Amino acid sequence: MKKTAAVKLAALAALLPIGVFMVPRAAPGAIQPMVRVKDLVSVEGVRENQLIGMGLVVGLQGTGDKGPMASQMMSNMTEQFGVTMDPKQIKSKNAAVVTVTCQLSPFLSPGQNTDVVVSAMGDAKSLEGGVLLQTPLRAANGRIYAVAQGPLTLGGWSESGAAASAKKNAVTVGRIPSGAIVEQGVEMNYAGNGYVNLLLRNSDFTTAQRVASAINTKFGAIAHAPDAGRISIKLPPNYANSPASFIASIENMTVRPDTTAKVVVNERTGTIVMGGNVRIGNVSVAHGSLTVRVSENASVSQPNAFSQGVTAVTPQTSIAADEQKPQLVELPSTSTVEDLTNAMNAVGASPRDLIAVLQAMDEAGALHGALVIQ
Repeated sequence: MKKTAAVKLAALAALLPIGVFMVPRAAPGAIQPMVRVKDLVSVEGVRENQLIGMGLVVGLQGTGDKGPMASQMMSNMTEQFGVTMDPKQIKSKNAAVVTVTCQLSPFLSPGQNTDVVVSAMGDAKSLEGGVLLQTPLRAANGRIYAVAQGPLTLGGWSESGAAASAKKNAVTVGRIPSGAIVEQGVEMNYAGNGYVNLLLRNSDFTTAQRVASAINTKFGAIAHAPDAGRISIKLPPNYANSPASFIASIENMTVRPDTTAKVVVNERTGTIVMGGNVRIGNVSVAHGSLTVRVSENASVSQPNAFSQGVTAVTPQTSIAADEQKPQLVELPSTSTVEDLTNAMNAVGASPRDLIAVLQAMDEAGALHGALVIQ
């Protein structure tokens, strides 16, 4: 009897359109695709550095700062050029105080350029048409690594009149492509003591061991995984003087990564993301709902003529209850995410219904995977 019901349920699910829960079935052992090593790891010692500076954007069309901060910065700048002015005497809305940020990519040398992002700090209405004056960019250690200057490019615009205004996208944030010149680079020591360490972006013991095994298959026993997030590799003798060539030779090697069985649920948006390696134990799911509708109507009671009665308003309340017939879905112990989604689609469950079912299955111990609720 159970087998016949399961066959009918599978046939019904096949006839229905694919819903938002559908997850394609993967062949056994091939849930994750083959991925290049360079897309799974980063090289220890090779990193970006954040730079920040505080500068002044000028040339605005009356959309700059109104506060004293811009006036004080303009006074400080004029003093550097031999002109001393009281900040209170500077009356201009054509300048704005901004923060300048950038990511200093690894291996950039002095004289090369990088992009910067310019953001208004004060009450400036728009940076459109502005030019950033020379601004030093510092790292967390306080040293200057780049200098930025140039005209801004904005991804929006704003127009205003006496009675109306229009604006598209943000006009207080802009970019300067290649607007910063690197003054000093950051040394990258990624092959110290004859070893290269690869850091997994998603730590996993199985993936780390697979990467180490792939490297050992090609170069011999030179790699091992001391933990779930690191693969330590001893440089082969023929690559001792060219570690970059060795890293390039292993970047395009492919391995099949492994991941933890996980279900991520966002209750605010009703979004559900389930990994293909999530398994479901033997469980029965009952799906049903009760809808109660209450409506209020007002009617007027009008007495007969010459009856000396009083006209009155009388409320009328109607209550209707609609209970859907519960539908029972039984899943065997070998069920996958696809089996669950097909079954829930077959009974017409919504994403929020599936969220409640997943939470109940996790409490019952039938969901073999981590349930993450955002």
